[in-house]
Amino acid sequence: MILVDLAFRKMASRGYPSSLTSTFLIQASTVRFLSPSANSQTSYHWTFLQCIILNQLKLQISMLSGMAITYWCYESPAFKTLLANLNNLRELYLDGVDISSSGEEWSSALGKAVPRLQVLSMVYCQLHGAIHSSLSSLRSLTVVNLKLNDGISGAVPEFFTDFLNLSVLQLSYNNFSGWFPQTIFQLKNIRVLDVSHNEQLSGHLPEFPGGASLETLNIQYTNFSGVRLSSFSNLLSLTELGLEGGSISMEPNDLFLNKLNSLQNLQLSFAQFSGEFGPFFSWISSLKNLTSLQLSECYSSKIMPPLIGNLTNLTSLEMTFCGFFGQISPSIGNLNKLTSLRISDCAFSGTIPSSIGNLKKLRRLEISYSELSGPITTDFGHLSNLTALVLTGCRFSGRIPSTIVNLTQLIYLDLSQNDLRGEIPTYLFTLPAMLQLELSSNQLSGPIQEFDTLYSHMIIVSLGQNQISGQIPGSFFQLTSLIDLDLSSNNLTGLVELNSLWKLRKLTSLDLSNNRLSVLDGEGNKSRVPLLPKLSILVLVSCNMTTMPRFLMHINHMEVLDLSNNIIQGTIPQWIWETWNDSLRELDLSNNMFTHMQLTSYLLPYSRLDSLDLSSNRLQGQAPMPNLLKAVDYSNNRFSSVMPNFTAYLSQTVYLKLSRNNISGHIPHSVCDASNLKVLDLSYNNFSGLIPSCLIEGRSLVVLNLRENHFKGTLSDNVSDHCNLQTIDLHGNNIQGQLPRSLSNCADLGILDIGNNRMVGTFPFWLGRLSDLRIIVLGSNLFYGSLTYPTRDRKSREYFSKLQIIDIASNNFSGNLDPQWFERLASMMAKFNDMGNILSHQSFYRDYHDTVAITYKGQYVTFEEVLTTLTAIDFSNNALEGDIPKSVGSLVSLHILNMSHNAFTGRIPPQIGEMRQLESLDLSWNKLSGEIPQELTDLTFLSTLGLCRNKLDGRIPQSRQFLTFENTSYEGNTGLCGPPLSKPCGDSSNRNEVQVNTSRDHVDIILFLFVGVGFGVGFTAGILMKWGKIGKWLRIA
Repeated sequence: MILVDLAFRKMASRGYPSSLTSTFLIQASTVRFLSPSANSQTSYHWTFLQCIILNQLKLQISMLSGMAITYWCYESPAFKTLLANLNNLRELYLDGVDISSSGEEWSSALGKAVPRLQVLSMVYCQLHGAIHSSLSSLRSLTVVNLKLNDGISGAVPEFFTDFLNLSVLQLSYNNFSGWFPQTIFQLKNIRVLDVSHNEQLSGHLPEFPGGASLETLNIQYTNFSGVRLSSFSNLLSLTELGLEGGSISMEPNDLFLNKLNSLQNLQLSFAQFSGEFGPFFSWISSLKNLTSLQLSECYSSKIMPPLIGNLTNLTSLEMTFCGFFGQISPSIGNLNKLTSLRISDCAFSGTIPSSIGNLKKLRRLEISYSELSGPITTDFGHLSNLTALVLTGCRFSGRIPSTIVNLTQLIYLDLSQNDLRGEIPTYLFTLPAMLQLELSSNQLSGPIQEFDTLYSHMIIVSLGQNQISGQIPGSFFQLTSLIDLDLSSNNLTGLVELNSLWKLRKLTSLDLSNNRLSVLDGEGNKSRVPLLPKLSILVLVSCNMTTMPRFLMHINHMEVLDLSNNIIQGTIPQWIWETWNDSLRELDLSNNMFTHMQLTSYLLPYSRLDSLDLSSNRLQGQAPMPNLLKAVDYSNNRFSSVMPNFTAYLSQTVYLKLSRNNISGHIPHSVCDASNLKVLDLSYNNFSGLIPSCLIEGRSLVVLNLRENHFKGTLSDNVSDHCNLQTIDLHGNNIQGQLPRSLSNCADLGILDIGNNRMVGTFPFWLGRLSDLRIIVLGSNLFYGSLTYPTRDRKSREYFSKLQIIDIASNNFSGNLDPQWFERLASMMAKFNDMGNILSHQSFYRDYHDTVAITYKGQYVTFEEVLTTLTAIDFSNNALEGDIPKSVGSLVSLHILNMSHNAFTGRIPPQIGEMRQLESLDLSWNKLSGEIPQELTDLTFLSTLGLCRNKLDGRIPQSRQFLTFENTSYEGNTGLCGPPLSKPCGDSSNRNEVQVNTSRDHVDIILFLFVGVGFGVGFTAGILMKWGKIGKWLRIA
């Protein structure tokens, strides 16, 4: 047989290269194996249709016994045409060829076209569908390799058992399901069986017969169960074993497993061992010929056994997501043949053992994402063969050890996400083999000194999120091989002229964001060569830029451009929309001062753009709509209109935010066709008309925010059983009718704000069944009736258990307040020791932060970011009466309590003094009587107190926070006396009172006001407190 290797790689043109004419002179009758394989020496690429169908090669195709056209045919050929006249074919290799156009017919076509086939390899061919029974006719098959075709589904065919000569069955990384035929394990000639990474595939391992020839067995990431290690006792030729899924068991008397002396590669993942882990690891340590060991997600929760040091033939050891804790065993230093060591996402603590310096043959070392701490050991300097050192995501501290200078073969160094301090040694940039340096997310400081770039070959430098100061050394701009430079989020200063980067002709990614730099335009390059011609990612956030970099006009393939948080004024130029319409994926020009856009069409032409952010500018007129975009944010501008029927262009959109503009009109009904839409925010505009019912009823939306518009009508009561809504904010419209009871289908609902509308009905107690509900705002509506729990709901203690804010103010609720109200609010009873998290929605191409507006310290305040620890109750402006329940005192984490403007009687519950987190307490305009409880002086965070217009009497407490309140807190109570009121207390009012000095060390409250960024109107108020309270990102409405 003669092998013809045409060695074609890429198609340079549609013509055929004359340089290959000599190849055609081979006598076609002698050719039995055609292999146009990849060859870096040739830049041409011929498609199958060119080479075979068009007969550019004059071969007798019917005589071919073998064909290999792997990874070269970029078109998707018709599979039946490809197989035509190949009835003598014995070997077929199509790895990487796209056969997807054949649909599900590929397996039936094979069964009919190549009856003598012995070797079939179709790796990563985009195959899909089940394997057709026609394939069963290929009884001569010895090798079947169909891995990496995740579209192949259905069951593994039973007819594989009929392939008596089958020696290799490779079905990994597919989507097989059902029960794996156990008889395949019994095939006498089977040597390699790999069904790993088929997560829906089930089965049992048999007791393998004596004389079995199996050498490789891998069932990792499947659903095999009941795996007994005793099953392998007869597999004396087994060299590679991969187990996972279900329960792997080992009996104490399974000593015969020592017979597996041929085992060289052992992979265990998700293994839940039954019995003791110790004996199992003893078995592993007895495998003297083992060269590769992978323990992944084996949750043993044990100290790392020192027996691992017995595996002295290991060349590769990997432990990831294991439950090992304590220190890494020093016995690891016995493994002096190791060339690769990876320990990641385990629970190890302490320091790295010095014995690791014995592993002189190591070429790759990774110890990452653990609790290891202390200085990085200097013993790494002894590992002179290291090419990669990864120590990311731990708690290493101190300085970068100087012994790293000895690692002259080091190519990749990653020390990111630690607590390293001190200056960055300049020798790191000049190590002779160094290509990639990752030091981001540490505490590194000081300036970076200039270094000699003559022998540097650095291609990636990542130093972001440190405290590096001074100017950017000019040495960086001499690294002519550099492709990625990240200096973001440091304290770098000075001017950066983009022209100075002209030597970085290979640079593809540049990030100088969030420093104290001033970046100047790169136009006017004196070198007369294009500036940064390969650039595809440019991030210059907060770089004090005043103009668009004009050199970008000459960049042909931009993928990510982020110039947000600068002071760029004027017009967004037309070339932004036209130059990269086939390449741009993300464009962020937010938080600038743009006023206009140069456009030839209001339908933007991008074909690949995923995310467009123009928010917080001064853009006006009609807002353009990009077609097929995933995320759009035009919020905080001055747009007055959008394209008619703009929702028709949202077929691929996931995130749409047009809030805080001046847009009017109706929401087109075509919004119902936006089946991928997850976040829709049209708040603070002038939209009107009816809310399309699909926005409430549908299954797609997660966030619906139509706040502060002019919508009217009622809400649909046909909410889907599969509702995904987590936030509904309809505050400040003209919506009427009752709250749809079918909203109870929204099981994940966390925020419901329908305040300031015209809705009616009694209190919706049924909302309490929504276990994730955190915020309810029903204020300023026409709700009425009692707040007493219905009889059917009184027994359940789970109602409103996560509720952190409830606002039912300014309605017509009446009657006594049920004590159970406060007894159910479990989240307000918990004591928090941190600032909490921000309520947000993620995984929608952009994070979306929820907002809420409540009465806080006498003012109506919008919290632009809501912490999970912010808690508030507002029952004000109703007709509630009777005593304030004593159970309110159990809400020890409550920050805001407003029960003013009701008809409460009786005394102020002294239990309120237990609510030590209270910052605002308003009980004014009620009929409360008696004295102010002395226990209220324990509220040391209290900064606003409203007790006016009641019937209180006696002396005003004179300690702690009560020394800071003015007359307005108490006026209208004729029986009260003492400071700050002018009415003195007589002898009859004199009583023994403990005087306690105000603790300024305990709480320091400072009120500050600053202009709200990007909102155009209003201002922001926040509370800065020593103990970190809730005043974060406030805007006074």
